Amino acid sequence: MSPNYIRSFSEGCLRPPTVIGQFHTLFFGSIRMFFLGVLGFAVYGNEALHFSCDPDKREVNLFCYNQFRPITPQVFWALQLVIVLVPGAFFHLYAACKSIKQEDILQKSSYTGFYIFSVFLRIVLEVAAFWLQIQLFGFKVNAIYMCDVGALERKFNVTRCMVPEHFEKTIFLIAMYTFTVITVILCVAEIFEVSCRRLGLLKSQ
Repeated sequence: MSPNYIRSFSEGCLRPPTVIGQFHTLFFGSIRMFFLGVLGFAVYGNEALHFSCDPDKREVNLFCYNQFRPITPQVFWALQLVIVLVPGAFFHLYAACKSIKQEDILQKSSYTGFYIFSVFLRIVLEVAAFWLQIQLFGFKVNAIYMCDVGALERKFNVTRCMVPEHFEKTIFLIAMYTFTVITVILCVAEIFEVSCRRLGLLKSQ
């Protein structure tokens, strides 16, 4: 791919054709990723090391932690961020290959429709991730996790495990839910902005 295509692609990703899209890029790229990258590591970075069960043995702790966390929250949210970026990246790659200027996207119906579809797909992916997050993590992290250790062929089937910093994790969960909701609202507002521009209710940038 030539340098011009790369430059057009990067400009399209960083500066979408709508005002709300640009704010979404700022919010998504700066605040949300910073929150996950910095605070997420601080909250969840040493969770596996401090997760302890009764009896406090390595095999029991590891078995129960894997049961408690089928996937670590940092990995899940990182995958969510990457997957949600895919529709927009594909659109801007298409625009770069077709040499479509950002200001022309809202002028031609086919380009506008393709762009709206990419935003709508982002909404679908965010909602799917929101639902999956509820299934995996719920809305609250309890201090005690009851682990089924029957597979270890022990005399007891259920053991108590202590979840470190459960209150901080609950706050972080609510924050990530909030970020998802804000992102969905921004995407819906962006579709509304595009529609208003097409109908002439808003002036073009």
